[in-house]
Amino acid sequence: MKTVPFGSTTAPAVIAGMMRITDKTDAQIRELYDTARAAGIDFFDHADIYGGSMHACEARFGDALQLSTAERAEIVLQTKCGIVPAQGMFDFSYEHIVTQVEGSLRALRTDFIDVLLLHRPDALVEPDEVARAFDELEAAGKVRAFGVSNHTPRQIDLLRTAVRQPLVANQLQLSITHAPIIAQPVAANMAAEEQSVGRDGGGIVDYCRINGITIQAWSPFQGGFFTGVFLGNPEYAELNAVIDRLAASYSVTPIAIATAWIIRHPANMQVVLGTTTPERVRDAAAGADIALTRPEWYELFRAAGHLLP
Repeated sequence: MKTVPFGSTTAPAVIAGMMRITDKTDAQIRELYDTARAAGIDFFDHADIYGGSMHACEARFGDALQLSTAERAEIVLQTKCGIVPAQGMFDFSYEHIVTQVEGSLRALRTDFIDVLLLHRPDALVEPDEVARAFDELEAAGKVRAFGVSNHTPRQIDLLRTAVRQPLVANQLQLSITHAPIIAQPVAANMAAEEQSVGRDGGGIVDYCRINGITIQAWSPFQGGFFTGVFLGNPEYAELNAVIDRLAASYSVTPIAIATAWIIRHPANMQVVLGTTTPERVRDAAAGADIALTRPEWYELFRAAGHLLP
């Protein structure tokens, strides 16, 4: 498994997302976990809201695996907080962050969280409150590293006016077909083209590269914003024809090529898998070790419908 820079260390280029495990049995969760580990994935992504009620998926993970101290030390547990579905709001207050971390620790049956991400930007954020929460959680040994999700460069800069810890990750939606953070800069200044419209607050990919922030690509196989996968979808016939040809050339499945397209980018991104099918985890993980050529990468970019001026 290819590794990428992650804060002061490295991490696997593919992450196992635990968003959909709430209805899985203990045995199914163990199989998913064991398959990921065998594929070189030791990084597991959670969020307090996953599973339909607060901490539901985290609790299923903790209850099903009941990791020993030694095994817990072998993996990275990442979780997120800041969304409050019951009240239809986001909340980066000191009280909310600390309370949610305590809930995550209990649900995951662990003494510490390796990485805590702020899930979606809170319009009412007070950086001093975030900093106070981060400082307290770090000092208590409850959280070891911090980051964000779905944040723009300026939103990150605002947090950094008070937060002293490095923000090591930014989880962003990205797939071959849903790629405005990559496609927009390619078509910059082309006033007549929809692709030229900036939607990421100003060069988030370049910003993260400059500042040593690892981008984590979520929904890596979605055609759009939760519109269904593009793999095998007749609406993306041209793209799938290219993917299938490359998959045959590299002796892998199509999902590996979709994974490899993201990992080929020099930003050294991580791909966050959402599947709960062990076979798909294995197949996608294989893409981490495929180095697409520049012509192959751009062929996929064009076949996905992106303009190359």
